[in-house]
Amino acid sequence: MILETAVKRLYEGMFLVDTALAAQDWQVILDEVQRIMDRAEAEVVSLKKWDERRLCYDIQKKSRGTYILVYFNCETSKIGGIERDVQLSELITRVLVLRTDRMSPEDLEKLTPLEAVAAEEAERAATAEERAEAAAKAAADTEVETADATDDAAADAEVSEVPAVDDAEPAAAPEGADNTSDEKA
Repeated sequence: MILETAVKRLYEGMFLVDTALAAQDWQVILDEVQRIMDRAEAEVVSLKKWDERRLCYDIQKKSRGTYILVYFNCETSKIGGIERDVQLSELITRVLVLRTDRMSPEDLEKLTPLEAVAAEEAERAATAEERAEAAAKAAADTEVETADATDDAAADAEVSEVPAVDDAEPAAAPEGADNTSDEKA
């Protein structure tokens, strides 16, 4: 009698679900994927929403689908059971299972397209916020410099606006000239 040892290998499963169902109740979809994995006695390493995309052709009259990427350890003999369970499931449309023994832990943790877009948007928002803060700080600094320059200009203007003593008093006319102007008047 030959004993077979069950060797668990690392697999990648790409599950396709209807986008409307995924948007309606995401937890039900995740529970269904987990139920299929548990039934196959698979050890889930990673389970992520990969992306939502337009399909190349309609599947069950649906033109869009949401992909779920699952990395799991499982016996080779159980893969057929996973595929059969997906065919019987009303929630999961399709599945593609590939053996990925050569993947490193870093490869398993790479960002999905959905996560990459979210990270890029967060980076853009942070950059825009930093720019707004820098612009506000620059505007505040400019305002302070303008106020200081205005104060300095006002101080200079005050000094120059004070008339000199000689300019302030009218020129005194000779005494004889005053008398003639008084006599004429």
